[in-house]
Amino acid sequence: MSTRGTRVPSVAVVGAGPRGAGIVERLIANCAGSPPGQRLHIDVIDPFPAGAGRVWRTDQSPLMLMNVAARNVTMFTDESVRCDGPIRPGPTLQEWAGAVGGPVNIAEGWGFADRATHGRYLSWAIERVIAERPESVTVTVRETTAERACRRPDGTQELWLSGGSEPLTPDVLVLAIGHLGTELSKEERVLTGFAERHGLFYMPPSYTAEADFSRLPPGEHVAVCGMGLGFIDLMMLLTEGRGGRFESTGDGRLRYLASGREPVLHVGSRRGVPYRAKLDHSLVGPPPPLPRFFAAADIGLRCADRARLDFYTDLWPFVAKEVAWAYYHELFHAVPERTAIGWDRFATAFAALSWDDPAMSELIERSVPNPAHRFDFATLDAPLAGVRSESLDEIHDHVLRHVTADVDRMTSPDFSAELGAYLGMLSVHAQLAEVVASGKVAARPYIEDLRGWWFRFFEYASSGPPSGRLRKLLALAEAGIVRFMGAGIQVTTDDERGVFVVASQSVEQSLTTTAYIDSRLPSPNLHTSDSPLLSSLVEDRAACSEMLTDANGYVHESGLLRVADDDFRILDCHGVPQPDRFALGPYTSVRHFATFARPRANALSFRQNDVLARSILRHLGIT
Repeated sequence: MSTRGTRVPSVAVVGAGPRGAGIVERLIANCAGSPPGQRLHIDVIDPFPAGAGRVWRTDQSPLMLMNVAARNVTMFTDESVRCDGPIRPGPTLQEWAGAVGGPVNIAEGWGFADRATHGRYLSWAIERVIAERPESVTVTVRETTAERACRRPDGTQELWLSGGSEPLTPDVLVLAIGHLGTELSKEERVLTGFAERHGLFYMPPSYTAEADFSRLPPGEHVAVCGMGLGFIDLMMLLTEGRGGRFESTGDGRLRYLASGREPVLHVGSRRGVPYRAKLDHSLVGPPPPLPRFFAAADIGLRCADRARLDFYTDLWPFVAKEVAWAYYHELFHAVPERTAIGWDRFATAFAALSWDDPAMSELIERSVPNPAHRFDFATLDAPLAGVRSESLDEIHDHVLRHVTADVDRMTSPDFSAELGAYLGMLSVHAQLAEVVASGKVAARPYIEDLRGWWFRFFEYASSGPPSGRLRKLLALAEAGIVRFMGAGIQVTTDDERGVFVVASQSVEQSLTTTAYIDSRLPSPNLHTSDSPLLSSLVEDRAACSEMLTDANGYVHESGLLRVADDDFRILDCHGVPQPDRFALGPYTSVRHFATFARPRANALSFRQNDVLARSILRHLGIT
């Protein structure tokens, strides 16, 4: 610890969104029982308001919604959290909304708050945490940007802030930076230049809530690449945000009444369909016992002596079996008339078979006669595989029918088995996180697989928008405002005609447009981020990118900031952990498997924050 006379030990937390706020909460909570005379000062640094940060700032459009129900979000630890630090309970987003007179659907927990409302909850939470701090802790919130971190000859740190004439000199630096902007890639620079030469509209990956769409005139045909949550935000801003409105048709459907100011959105993606809707129903049968076939402890024992793991060979058979188990547990208990044998008999046979055993497929086919009631990973993951339409109208109608059927399935209690599968995916995701966090197996080699196919599948199948958003998408598609183009969309340029050319693997016919929006979020990358602070650490060789080995043995950079798995210290260019620098967030090599902390779920983010905070305090000699 650097004392420098009677100087109070200090921590600088850069990034004051939910992650930074959570780290501050754990620092303060763990200081509550520190010995008399042990003091701590915390600087919280972010150009956006503390708590809300950039993503959840309170001045954004109310059309921007969360994709998690209010009852499933909290900023406070509870009795379920297994950590060494003290538990400091507090209200969930739902409970807070009820106390402050928030919207009824939010207060009752079944609704989805807009992001600005969540931002107010986050700001309130960190204000409460700071207000309840012990006298030994002081906190200064600085609404500014951290621009550079460096070391003096004696090894102490300097942290330079935007507009500051003197640096802060924290004993510990914590990077809790959230989603960052990025520099344009080579391809994006080419597209930008093309659009400027021909007077077209082009928008590279960005954060939709911050984007300026004022240059898009009514009726302009726009190619949109990406059908995730960024697209849903874009869709709302360019329709309801421009004065259109939706009305009920009385049969559970919606009709869109256009304002006349909307562009026409021609949208496609790798998969060709939007993320699945959030489920609107509850389990009918008892909750499936999870984990059943995919538990972190079992994986650790099974693979402890392995030099490397292959996701598809070593893990996927158990992942698939776990999700299918949860699905069929609900199907057999909720609608036994769709099955041909009893649950006990099926469960015994299912448990005895490996997932890739042909007898498993035979068991499922024999026990669930109708294919529509079976869980099919391949069809779910690639619903447009093999589809090749002749015309744009034909593929639009095909996708429209698919989305309609999928929304009906995800919102009907007749298909509560989908909720069983969702719970199975959540369990698998949590167990994978435990495996990675434990360090008991050589997790690093298959990290890329988790980030790749599994992460994309999990996000698509379980982290989609509220069902009301997809009902609005269907209304817009029926009104001609949104046009579906299918899977494998590609956008190229035609200099001779001065247009974008949109092609899709799902349709023979191509399309030309005068505008192109890449609605995907910027990918986190240490070398291309717009953070001057990260750049300064890289330049000083005090930070480096994570290195990964692919299936062929080739080593490459992930672009993510490399940190220690056990306590999140930043590793320098030699792979040595720095004792006074820590980092957590989407741009780091730490895999955080949930955007939000769920109440009473032993949330991983709480445990990570507690480990980091206690490591800092031990370094400072406070605990």
